[in-house]
Amino acid sequence: MRQPSAALAEAAVLDALRSVRDPDLHQDIVALGFVKNLRICNSHVAFSIELTTPACPVKELMKSQAERAVSALPGVTQVSVEMTARVTASRPVLGEKGLIPGVKNVIAVSSGKGGVGKSTIAVNLACALQRFGARVGILDADVYGPNVPLMLGLSGQPTVVDKRIVPFERHGLQVMSMALLVAEDQPVIWRGPMLHSAVRQFLFDVAWNDLDYLVVDLPPGTGDAQLSLSQQAHLIGAVIVTTPQDVSVLDVKKAIRMFQTVNVPILGVVENMAWFTPPGHTERYYLFGQGGGERIQREFGVPLLGQVPLEIAVREGGDSGRPITIAAPDSASAKVLTEIAGKVAQQVSILNAE
Repeated sequence: MRQPSAALAEAAVLDALRSVRDPDLHQDIVALGFVKNLRICNSHVAFSIELTTPACPVKELMKSQAERAVSALPGVTQVSVEMTARVTASRPVLGEKGLIPGVKNVIAVSSGKGGVGKSTIAVNLACALQRFGARVGILDADVYGPNVPLMLGLSGQPTVVDKRIVPFERHGLQVMSMALLVAEDQPVIWRGPMLHSAVRQFLFDVAWNDLDYLVVDLPPGTGDAQLSLSQQAHLIGAVIVTTPQDVSVLDVKKAIRMFQTVNVPILGVVENMAWFTPPGHTERYYLFGQGGGERIQREFGVPLLGQVPLEIAVREGGDSGRPITIAAPDSASAKVLTEIAGKVAQQVSILNAE
């Protein structure tokens, strides 16, 4: 029997792979250009699928669909699929204003009020994205109450090379914070213009190195830091942290309105301290009420990314410098935070595709 040409065989493989669709981008992986390095050797077909984020929640599903589609072709006895990722970079609609050298996507983490665990969510979001295989940095822009270095177990003074501040590295993250520039017991007493200048320096005068995501931990509220960040940097979107009680939800509404006013998309809402389960029990106790994140989702049409339970290990991880997603990745909170990271990366990919 006459063997088909390589060109025909490749065409058949690609045609089969058109049945595999990215559920978020609503196109097949061939049209999206995800299929790379297609190789055919006799009855063995090998190729890579390059996704737009290593944190893709449906990565394994797409791999199995591709294997099945190609295996069904006549004469194919073996299929090898390698899943890779290349995070897409966000681009402003008008020009290059606000792009930070060495950073593809800037994600703001904010809250309407203090005490909701915003920094804990920001640190664990960054750690979870890094564990997926992305290159991640975290900027502690909460200049009045910087907690990120403590939560990551960092101290010391940064170095400066060629007039740029070299970020610290910890747990695979690139880190910068006001807490690393001032004495531990020294308060930061600044007016708006000084804060504006500091935010700009943290963004553009730090030698961020080839980051897929820069997570920015903002101070609570809707003040100067939020406005400075949104005016100076191109933000791909914001994650809003809340707790279930009504007073927190009320402040979250203001935070959402603020970001909408400055045209920053809301990637979603995280409901922290959603419930407490005593050790050795299964019953949930809703210490701060119930359903705050779901109310925000209904009223504003923004996704509820996840509900993080209140666990002692989360606090212990923050105090010891080993966040829960690193110290206890199989814990209930870490699993939810990892799912949230995947959803955030998913939203970023969708916005960049649009």
